[in-house]
Amino acid sequence: IDFDLILENIKDLNSLVGEGVSQIEHTARGARLRRPEPLPLTLYRNGITVGHGAFRPYQHPATQQCLQDIMDGYFPSELQPRYPDGV
Repeated sequence: IDFDLILENIKDLNSLVGEGVSQIEHTARGARLRRPEPLPLTLYRNGITVGHGAFRPYQHPATQQCLQDIMDGYFPSELQPRYPDGV
């Protein structure tokens, strides 16, 4: 696993979705600015956690697919249903 590539690609993906940029959220009385909530990815020596999810060892196929997506420069496909515009 190329951790340097993963970290570099995460920075690039974050910039694509506008990290630190506020979005307009419409409310009943008008609108307000809102910053999207980040989804933390924690890398360990023997696995990862995504968000507040369970620990996932590197040997697990879903973990390997998630990291491969990131190393290929894409948002993890497992997150696309919940975050179609990236996270």
